[in-house]
Amino acid sequence: MFALFRRVVVSVDFPCTVPIAKQHAQNLCSLVRSQLVDDTVRQRFATELAAAVEAKLADKKLVAQKRMESRKTKQEVQERYNGAVKRRKWEDPPDDPEAVKNFDPASRVKRRKSIILLGYSGVNYLGMQRNPGTKTIEEDLLRAMLKQNWVNDEGFRQPQQIQFQRAARTDKGVSAAVQVVSIKLPDNLDIDALNSELPPDIRVYAVKRVTKGFNSKTNCDARTYTYTLPTIALAPNDEKVDIETYRLPADQLKHVNEVLALYVGTKNFHNFTSRKEFLDPSVKRFIMSFECEQPFVPEGTTTEFATIKIKGQSFMLHQIRKMVGLTIAVVRGLTDRDIIEKAFGQERYGIPTAPGLGLVLSRIHYDKYNKRYGEDGCHETLEFEKEEPIIQEFFKRHIASTIVETELSTKSMIEWLEKLPLHSYEPRDESEPSEWKNRNSKASDDDDE
Repeated sequence: MFALFRRVVVSVDFPCTVPIAKQHAQNLCSLVRSQLVDDTVRQRFATELAAAVEAKLADKKLVAQKRMESRKTKQEVQERYNGAVKRRKWEDPPDDPEAVKNFDPASRVKRRKSIILLGYSGVNYLGMQRNPGTKTIEEDLLRAMLKQNWVNDEGFRQPQQIQFQRAARTDKGVSAAVQVVSIKLPDNLDIDALNSELPPDIRVYAVKRVTKGFNSKTNCDARTYTYTLPTIALAPNDEKVDIETYRLPADQLKHVNEVLALYVGTKNFHNFTSRKEFLDPSVKRFIMSFECEQPFVPEGTTTEFATIKIKGQSFMLHQIRKMVGLTIAVVRGLTDRDIIEKAFGQERYGIPTAPGLGLVLSRIHYDKYNKRYGEDGCHETLEFEKEEPIIQEFFKRHIASTIVETELSTKSMIEWLEKLPLHSYEPRDESEPSEWKNRNSKASDDDDE
């Protein structure tokens, strides 16, 4: 182009002088050169703009894809049952994609809030509450329910998904003539088939419908425990007596009940449990009654036994066994009865803990629930009068007899009585290591026996 321009300029006969022509030629070249530079810039700008737009669209597409995945995940979580939802009526369909294709909504299992009324002998168990790797009542119960399709795999692994809740948590070796578990169950259940899957130590008495919001623990008004022991434990410590021939005199039984009466009412039981402080509100418990029944001699033995019965709103860990232990110490003359009133005070005392063998959860009371719903025509009362015969039959065969036989064979109470005189009933030094000083561990406010 510049060469052509030069030829044009030379061939044209300008009327002006040569210097002026050269100046015009230089200006024209600069103009053409600047236009060429602008074209390059515009081309580069267009390329970069297109790349930026394409990158922006790709980012938006990625964001939209992530939003869709998040929305899908959130929807799946919302559709999954979370235990807090009380009005959910149906189980979720299977997670397996192949099973979902063949899933029939009509085959869903409808579950209703119910209670399981059961009893068990806890001598061979490490407590009621499920604990991985240990032998517990709940583990055997849930495993049997899974075999009979009372619960699914998810309910077996995570019982809270089916609102599983026990009325009281019994400790190692503690039995229950009556225990109540609230849970969501399907209809038309075969109790006999379930019992065939359970060991002889556990027996389900009945299943009853309850209200949707029922909770076997929080709806419980009171619990009744019994403690069965050989009456030789209530004999004076300085008397030489034999376990097979000793019989508790009437005046000594009266003395026992006078001591037990000191616990009745609302008291501060911080010395009767573990890891609780005097100012902790949860240590105040209301005891409705505490008495020792008439002694008896079990069939087939010559040893006399007695049963101490206690009824209260709730109990803390080891509370009843410590109450019985301190009562035995007072009755045997190892310490004055004033120690009981002192133990309700702020000072620290070491309270002896009686063996767990004789302790039995005897009754669960739902008086307020029965008054509100028992007469509405839709729900049953939770008084268990209909089931009383089978409760008593199981108690005599598997609980009472086991307590007597185990006590006579192992002599756990006799061994404990031999060590009882070594116990100190003086106030504890605040710096002395003891179970209540361990503040790293926390006990539940309702750690029942």
